[in-house]
Amino acid sequence: MPFMQADTLSEQYSLFQAASPETVEWLLSVATHHDYPADRAVVMEDAWGNAVYFIQAGWVKVRRHAEDSSITLAVLGQGDFFGEMAILDESPRSTDVVAMTAVKLMSISAQRFLQTLFKDPQLHHRLLQIMVQRLRQTNLRFQLRHQPPAVKLANTLTAIQEAYGEPVEDGVDLFNIPRKDLADLADITPDEADKIMAKLAEKGWIVEDNTRSVLRLKNTRQLAHLAGRL
Repeated sequence: MPFMQADTLSEQYSLFQAASPETVEWLLSVATHHDYPADRAVVMEDAWGNAVYFIQAGWVKVRRHAEDSSITLAVLGQGDFFGEMAILDESPRSTDVVAMTAVKLMSISAQRFLQTLFKDPQLHHRLLQIMVQRLRQTNLRFQLRHQPPAVKLANTLTAIQEAYGEPVEDGVDLFNIPRKDLADLADITPDEADKIMAKLAEKGWIVEDNTRSVLRLKNTRQLAHLAGRL
């Protein structure tokens, strides 16, 4: 993998935007790079807490296992990271991370990441801010648990658009998350997700390009209104 410059790292990851140049340079010098094909497990259940992982390209999902099934808890894309909570929590986990597409990751060992947090208070503070933002997203999903399925799905699409959307001439492009995973994220059934997505397509609010795994949101304002965010 080509060597990443410090300023590129700061641009790609909001976590590092407040860190000192010395911190970013040192993290780059101790980082390990990984390439995974689609459908490959990136972090197994017993491997949490070993490192923090940064997504350089591609998409992953975090799954929770229950008996013979699994539930998708989160879908993460380029510029995001995971594993930061686990380095502070040594309890066993029943979750894993799976590549949804070909993925490029950068990892930093738990020990070195913790050392960096103690040395750079700005990085420490920025990490706390991001963790609070994620907690607020979790709280929002909890508050929506009794809302109609369409409202839940609109909130999920709006949140993904805000985090990862790529503006294009006639809308915003997202990774077209497989329906079962999208349903899990919205806390609705796959059948409900199918019907709602078909209705949104009929209204012209979304267009699916399955050849490129792209979902284009044509009317983000209406989606935000349906989600109750306007």
